[in-house]
Amino acid sequence: FTLHKCIYLLQQTLENNLTNLIKRNEELENQMAKLIQICQQVEMNTAMHEAKLMDECDELVEIIRQRKQVITVKIKESKVMKLRKLAQQIANCRQCLERSSALITQAEQSLKENDHARFLQTARNIAEKVAMATASSQILIPDVNLNDAFDTFALDFSREKKILEGLDYLTAPSPPSIREELCTASHDTITAHWSSEDEFSVSSYELQYAIYTNQTNFINLYSSEDSWMIVPNIKQNHYTIHGLQSGTRYVLIVKAINQAGSRSSEPVRLKTNSQPFKLDPKMAHKKLRLSNDFLAMEKEESSLKKSHTPERFSSTSSYGVAGNVFIDSGCHYWEVLLGACTWYAVGIAYKSAPKNEWSGKNSSSWVFSRCNNNFMVRHNGKDMLVEASLQLRRLGVLLNYDNNALSFYDAMNSQHLHTFEISYLLPVVPTFMIWNKSLMILSGLPVPDFADSSEGEVCISREHESPYTPGRKSCH
Repeated sequence: FTLHKCIYLLQQTLENNLTNLIKRNEELENQMAKLIQICQQVEMNTAMHEAKLMDECDELVEIIRQRKQVITVKIKESKVMKLRKLAQQIANCRQCLERSSALITQAEQSLKENDHARFLQTARNIAEKVAMATASSQILIPDVNLNDAFDTFALDFSREKKILEGLDYLTAPSPPSIREELCTASHDTITAHWSSEDEFSVSSYELQYAIYTNQTNFINLYSSEDSWMIVPNIKQNHYTIHGLQSGTRYVLIVKAINQAGSRSSEPVRLKTNSQPFKLDPKMAHKKLRLSNDFLAMEKEESSLKKSHTPERFSSTSSYGVAGNVFIDSGCHYWEVLLGACTWYAVGIAYKSAPKNEWSGKNSSSWVFSRCNNNFMVRHNGKDMLVEASLQLRRLGVLLNYDNNALSFYDAMNSQHLHTFEISYLLPVVPTFMIWNKSLMILSGLPVPDFADSSEGEVCISREHESPYTPGRKSCH
């Protein structure tokens, strides 16, 4: 029995080792096949580059030959022109010289004449000709002097020689670097800036961008060409992208390109600002005063002198105003400076929401509210108390239309207060109501990091859940 067991164990061990050895041999064969394939590819690439090198050098030689011919023709044309001028001047000088020699002979013979009468007869005529010949010979100045013949032309190929001596392999440029500190954004644009270590070897840049979300698998996004918008053939180190969604985060990549290939920058995430808006005076209650820039609202206090508490129990006491923009996409963030206001409601509503009713009292509006010392959120007439500091002075509102969420924050303390989950059916408008004091809005802001990081981790209030908490006070 022991012998059979040993044989069996040895057989199993040998079979396992044999299987591993066969597997290892297969791996080595695959690896060797890959190496052979790479060697063949190296041979093909080398032959291709050598052929390309010969073509490029032949093209350079042909350019030099053609330039040599052109310059040689110019030199010969300059020579012919100058020699033609000089030959003409030599002929003129020869004619003058012959006439002068003849006059000299006549003048010498006249001077030898002893007969005064005959001398006077010939000397006057000869003297005038000598004078005219002398004057004409003084103006025979050459058009081409010695310096002009040699110093007006020079050959200097020192720059070209340095360029030729510097000929080498052209490699793809180094990856550019996106300068986040220089990039700027508005509600529908992003201006990207980048730098390159060897920008002189870059023929153009290509900018790629896509919408980025926290759920995005960046590796899959990067490999999917359909996900990217591409801006080719950029010659500068900056570019402004137009027509973007408000309050949206984008991922950007820049490619540096030349004839040898391209290299890409590291991806960078940039976000657009929120849609800017103001208070709409046409939608304001008659007892509200709006500032000249339509960014602040104030409640008239005359009605409060008759009562120590705001008119919060009346169905007509909706002292509200809406923003002048309807939002149907993107992510938007604005803040409300509350000051000393202790009775207010801030949120959003559909256009169909009743105008003379407190926001949140119907199914078409959602608000965060303060009633004296109580903070609550309201929708469809139902309240839920929210923990917040009595020193809350800056309320942040994050409307993520695409992700079906409306969130409120204590912006000064970067604290999340509440999030509604809303299946938006229509465009929504920001709404504001006060029952005392005043408030101011700040719109067109970028989504702050604390709001970005808290998305997905906050407490969600679903529309179908009952927000009532027994024993807690509601503000109707």
